[in-house]
Amino acid sequence: MSSVSTPDTYDSASHTGSTSASNPRTPSPGVGLSNAHDQLGQKRRYALDLVHRLQNTGVQTDIDLPQIAVIGNQSAGKSSLIEAISGITLPRATGTCTRCPTECRLTNVAASMPWKCVVSIRTITDSTGQHLGQVRNELFGEVIFDKLEVKDRIRRAQRAILNPHIPRSQILAGDDELDDGRTLSFSSNYVSLQISGPDVADLSFCDLPGLIRSTKEGSTNDIALVESLVVSYIKKPSCIILLTVSCETDPQNQGALQLARDHDPQGLRTVGVLTKPDRISEGDDEDWVRFVKNEGDYKLLHNWFCVRQPNSSELKTGITWQEARNKENQFFAATAAWRDLDPMYQRYLRTGNLVERLSGILSDLISKRLPEIHNELQQLIQKTREDLNKLPKEPSQDPLSDISVMIHGFGVDLSKILEGISEPDGLLQCIRPARETFKEEIRKTAPEFRPYEKKYALQRSMPRFWFLDNEESVQCQDQKEGDDTDFKGIYIDEVDRRIQGARTRELPGKCPYVVEEWFIQQITKHWSTPSQRLCQIVHRTTLGHVLRLVEDHFSEFGQGLLERQIKIIITEHMEDRFEATKNRIEWLLSLEHRPFTMNTHYLSYYKGKFLSYYKGCRVQDLNPELNIAFRTLDSNRQSIGIHGSSPKENTANEVLAGLAKLGISDLQAIDLVKLLPADAMEQALDIMAEVRAYFQVAYKRFVDNVPLVIDHEMVRGFERDLLRTLSLRLGIYGPDGLAICKQLAQESPQVAARREELSKKLERMKAGGDELSRIF
Repeated sequence: MSSVSTPDTYDSASHTGSTSASNPRTPSPGVGLSNAHDQLGQKRRYALDLVHRLQNTGVQTDIDLPQIAVIGNQSAGKSSLIEAISGITLPRATGTCTRCPTECRLTNVAASMPWKCVVSIRTITDSTGQHLGQVRNELFGEVIFDKLEVKDRIRRAQRAILNPHIPRSQILAGDDELDDGRTLSFSSNYVSLQISGPDVADLSFCDLPGLIRSTKEGSTNDIALVESLVVSYIKKPSCIILLTVSCETDPQNQGALQLARDHDPQGLRTVGVLTKPDRISEGDDEDWVRFVKNEGDYKLLHNWFCVRQPNSSELKTGITWQEARNKENQFFAATAAWRDLDPMYQRYLRTGNLVERLSGILSDLISKRLPEIHNELQQLIQKTREDLNKLPKEPSQDPLSDISVMIHGFGVDLSKILEGISEPDGLLQCIRPARETFKEEIRKTAPEFRPYEKKYALQRSMPRFWFLDNEESVQCQDQKEGDDTDFKGIYIDEVDRRIQGARTRELPGKCPYVVEEWFIQQITKHWSTPSQRLCQIVHRTTLGHVLRLVEDHFSEFGQGLLERQIKIIITEHMEDRFEATKNRIEWLLSLEHRPFTMNTHYLSYYKGKFLSYYKGCRVQDLNPELNIAFRTLDSNRQSIGIHGSSPKENTANEVLAGLAKLGISDLQAIDLVKLLPADAMEQALDIMAEVRAYFQVAYKRFVDNVPLVIDHEMVRGFERDLLRTLSLRLGIYGPDGLAICKQLAQESPQVAARREELSKKLERMKAGGDELSRIF
């Protein structure tokens, strides 16, 4: 931007003239190129007014609105061009002048209407540079009817933007030259000028700060800041780039040209303007004329223009706007390089032709973009509403009711998952494998009785308990010698020694009760670890499901304080139920410490089966052929109903048939072992059968009772008194309940900021939509 000081006398007070518009070399008079009652002018004015109204809503933050951005290096003659287009005088000073954008909205009105200028400040960022959710438009002073006052008002408006910490009223009315060291270098907030008058064109553009060429003209940070500001405008597809290039400097050394090329490489939306043609070095005219002929390296769809503005000496003499236009006409008419151009290129010379072309380009772009803008707005409105709906529910004025409703809903869903839901990942489905494992672990504690002496351990083997095939899997059968698992067999001679060692005053043939009790206690003492392990697994699994349910119901409420407090209460409540359940399991274990059952039928049934089994194994040592015959006969009768074929099998069949005639039925061949002569180890066999049978009864009830206790005390029992505990611990129904609920309902600052941002975005887009709805 030019740093030449301009006298206040340079204004548009004499905007008159009468040259013909049909002459391609001389544009229409004055700045105003549209008659107030001209049909084309009315169309352009309507389009511009609509875009202005959209800009007033702030929707340009979200939608790419058509606009003209004036860019150029400092001292490229940009300020003089703006003055020539707008008819006003801009403030100038040594060094950087334009330190914030200046928007000019030019409107042509009827001849009976006065010229006026309204100065506003449009704020889009705060003092730290952060974008505001809603653009602020604020008038800066009264309406101006005297063009001589505009320059000072603009200077003060720029001062106010660069010093947001100083009250604007002070800058507007007082000494605005005071500098407290906190003045900003540049700002993206801008001065908005609404200029209307009979001799004003229908045009709108934004004058951006001039690009700084070196650190001598500004700091490194300023160079990057200005370039970033310029790029933020010209990168938008609907931005028409009005590129000013000074003829007194090599164009390749002017950064604005390179920026335009970077963001509009095909030159579809750039209008080039050559300034200061009167400073072209002798003999270089043709190099610059090639630009106007669009023969340069950077060809433009809308071509290059060339304008001539007052030089420094003319400005010092107080040249008027009209005199400047006359000087411009004289220059192009007298300079051979420009005068001799074909008529088709003459229309690219002079400020008036440039303004008229810019007005048409902008109007056409607006007409093309309006349907697209309408569709984009509708889509953005829908998207913004969806984003708002994704946010947590906005805190209501009655947080107590909200929290009460949420806790009630949580309680309902909690009851469902604790009772069981038909889903693969339901709580009970997740617990079931642990229950099965627990059952197997208890079953593996069965006593491993062996009806032969320990010295025969490596010589004898035990068949499986075939009579348990229908109620237990093969994997649940007792361990055998040679298993990979730890085997701890209890041999018959060891049982006999314990019997003999426990005798006191018993009559001959009577076995001491303490022997059975001791063996049973050796079994049940191993039940504690699997039981507590199951309890821990169920505790961990249940707590995990409940905490996820807490997240589902409370995670989006407030800042998460309610969720965190409920999780703490839930965890502590679960710990209480966990401890109570462990105590109840210990109580069950203490019950099993002493043998007891009312299920005498099953005890007697299993004892008979195991006694026959153990005796059969003993017979195998004494009469293996008879034992094999019994087993083979039983196997055949159970599988395919075939009777014995060997003599011993036939004899056994006859015995069973005879017993059946006597009314003794439901016997198997192996039961005939009981008729064999008494064994010296009869008492030991009886103890072994009784203990093993008792285990079968006791373990079945235990593997039922422990899961039942866990379910009653910790799963279904978890919700007992839970809602009352939550209410008491949260304190929401106490004397300070309302205050507590308000604190719990406070929205997260991030969510609140996001809600405010989206709400303001929706508000400005709806405002823009309302403006567009008038034509769609």
